Amino acid sequence: MSVAYRYAEVDGARIFYREAGPAGAPVLLLLHGFPSASHQYARLIDRLAGQFRVIAPDLPGFGRTETPEGYTFTFDQLGVTMTGFVRALGLESFHLYGFDYGLPVGLRIAEAEPARLAGLFVQNGNAYTDGLSEVARGLLSATPEQIRPILEADGTRMQYLTGTRDPEAVDPDSWLLDQHYLDLPGRKDIQVSLALDYGSNVEAYPRWQAWLREHQPAALVLWGTGDPFFLVPGAHAYLRDLPDAELHLFDTGHFALVEDVDAIAALISKFIEGN
Repeated sequence: MSVAYRYAEVDGARIFYREAGPAGAPVLLLLHGFPSASHQYARLIDRLAGQFRVIAPDLPGFGRTETPEGYTFTFDQLGVTMTGFVRALGLESFHLYGFDYGLPVGLRIAEAEPARLAGLFVQNGNAYTDGLSEVARGLLSATPEQIRPILEADGTRMQYLTGTRDPEAVDPDSWLLDQHYLDLPGRKDIQVSLALDYGSNVEAYPRWQAWLREHQPAALVLWGTGDPFFLVPGAHAYLRDLPDAELHLFDTGHFALVEDVDAIAALISKFIEGN
């Protein structure tokens, strides 16, 4: 199944996205995390596009997405823009896959458009303080000067390799492409702004937990247990509010798809077909 590369105009922003799969099939919306972009889902798209309409955008400030001058880089604004993206594409119903930064953006979309959410896939995306590691907690009070080293090549590589079963099997192009986008003019400033705003997500945790309890979306929680940022208790915490959710743990790192894409793709396929 071939992949199309497109742009959608949303309030002055040009949202780049990858799309593949049959037009009438169930929709899977893939929201990437830091410091990546939609390319992190290339192998997952390849495995699922025969069954589903798969859409993977680059969030504002990432990848090939273009934003207008004066765009405010906060998670609330990303949520507004990506809700507009969903509306612009006319996605009446979709399953949401939220990883890392993509999860808080996705939950904002779900709040704005609850009737459109057909199911929720959480992959190392935190919505509970249980899951915040000491590293993550430290970043909540970090200064711009403390954040900037994380945006350099060593920091990007660390995020991919920490917790993996076989670091030598991780394709270096994954973090090198991320670093290419991070090194574009102005991108590090954008990432500092988002990192400084991450506390807005933690403040929203109680609100999102209440939303999950009220709406009870069909949910599949997928978690790399070696994640240095988001700990396994954060995965189990979802079951407090979504007792019918499925939980699957993987012996890998933050970017679980790097080593376990086949297993995760199979779980997604079974889950969507069963719901």
